[in-house]
Amino acid sequence: MKTAQLSPLTPLSFLKRSVEVFPDKTAVIYGDKRATYAQLGERVGRLAAALVRAGVNPGDRVAFVCPNTPAMLEAHFGVMLAGAVLVSINIRLAPREIAYILNHSGSKIVVVDSEFSRIIEEIQGEIPSVQCVVTVVDAGFPKTLEGPEYEDFLTGTGAEPVVPLPIDDDIEDELGVICINYTSGTTGQPKGVLYQHRAAYLNATSEIVTAGLTSDSVYLWTLPMFHCNGWCFPWAVTAVGGTHLCIRKIDPAEVYDLIEREGVSHFCAAPTVLIALSSHPSAQGRKFPLRPGGGPVRILTAAAPPSPHIIRTIQEMGAEITHVYGLTEVYGPFTVCEWRTEWNSQEAPVRARLKARQGVAMLGCGELRVVDEQMNEVRRDGETLGEVLMRGHSVMAGYFNDPEATAKAFAGGWFHTGDVAVWHPDGYIELRDRKKDIIISGGENISTVEVERAIYEHPDVLEVAVIGIPDPKWGEVPKAFVVPRPGANPTAEDIVKFCRERLAAFKCPKAVEFGELPKTSTGKIQKFVLRQREWQGREKLIN
Repeated sequence: MKTAQLSPLTPLSFLKRSVEVFPDKTAVIYGDKRATYAQLGERVGRLAAALVRAGVNPGDRVAFVCPNTPAMLEAHFGVMLAGAVLVSINIRLAPREIAYILNHSGSKIVVVDSEFSRIIEEIQGEIPSVQCVVTVVDAGFPKTLEGPEYEDFLTGTGAEPVVPLPIDDDIEDELGVICINYTSGTTGQPKGVLYQHRAAYLNATSEIVTAGLTSDSVYLWTLPMFHCNGWCFPWAVTAVGGTHLCIRKIDPAEVYDLIEREGVSHFCAAPTVLIALSSHPSAQGRKFPLRPGGGPVRILTAAAPPSPHIIRTIQEMGAEITHVYGLTEVYGPFTVCEWRTEWNSQEAPVRARLKARQGVAMLGCGELRVVDEQMNEVRRDGETLGEVLMRGHSVMAGYFNDPEATAKAFAGGWFHTGDVAVWHPDGYIELRDRKKDIIISGGENISTVEVERAIYEHPDVLEVAVIGIPDPKWGEVPKAFVVPRPGANPTAEDIVKFCRERLAAFKCPKAVEFGELPKTSTGKIQKFVLRQREWQGREKLIN
């Protein structure tokens, strides 16, 4: 029996639909500039045509080194429309790190924001695959690189969009890959994570449901688009015909102003961003306004386990916060702490602790397990530790040109996250640590996240990171690195005493250091930097 041919699942269909349904609706806001969906569709078509004219072939890689500007949003559709693969690069990486990514991916064209031209200037003699550099001139930063300027690059092509190439959304070939996202490389060189049309489509629809996006949504780009393709929100917001509010960098005062002035309804942020927002002078006595359609501003938070304290603080400011969890290898969020109405009767501290859990698999993402080293599921008792495994449509196709790492990551047919968690009786998971961050002190396992959560409750603490440091008797013991709140001056004795009132003695930090914390551009605290410093001169970072 002959059946109708099915259309492939691709994010390209999201833009096509919104151009048809919402042609005159504002799609993008950037400073005093605005573009409708019809205009966005035209610019995406011009970008695709320009890439083809520049010699980009199916499967070629096109890299973007840009902050959250309209060009970065256009890249999420124009590159794939040309049949190419988007490589979105972290703008805060060192030049040599960017050179490695460009060379490993074999990127043919680089589109770079003029603020970051110096990075490409420094490595131009080291990136032989790059045939053309296009500069996005913006924010008063001059063009210093040879090659076309982005607007001229687009203007030199016809307005008619190129005809999309056939897409096979089931087969892992060059026509199925949509992006390559590089991991942070904390344990070696970064790995290129392969994203596909079908999975990007499905993950974006999961985000729509989880965040509650509609055509009335105004999404503020506080999350970097280069990070897991902005958790697939470039596609999710476009799918519903919402408005993208682009900003180059996060300034708390500007964020609050934009939320009120532009009627922001949604944004995503790492816990460190929420801490910066809530502790800024602009936050004093402030409440988030209700969004224009009614209801509170909705915030999704992830990137590191948030403390119940910051969740409670943001909720008290009037926002609705949802905790999600995932990795680069699963397109960003994979789980959500799905809220249950029966929890509303709990006291505020209890509600915050419940909301700080990583939760259950998001609708449509796949399956979730917590297992021991033999891949047997651990007891759902909220105490037994195990590794989080995932499988489903929203899991990467593999690592680019790295079959060995791919095979290791998918041992036993499931993706191994390397995250340690407990499984609660209600089916919700709660992270305890990365495998490498668990402290084994005198044979006892200590969760650094548990210790951090206790310290976060201290009224003088703004941020904290806990790691294991060498100890001649116990092998390793906890050390806390604390950032005090502005104007506060806690002592190490204060912190330790506070912990002893809340934790078993062996879990309490044996040392406390005050100062700034090293972070990634997405707000994750780089514990490995602290660990390398504390364990310097030793052959391994454990005893």
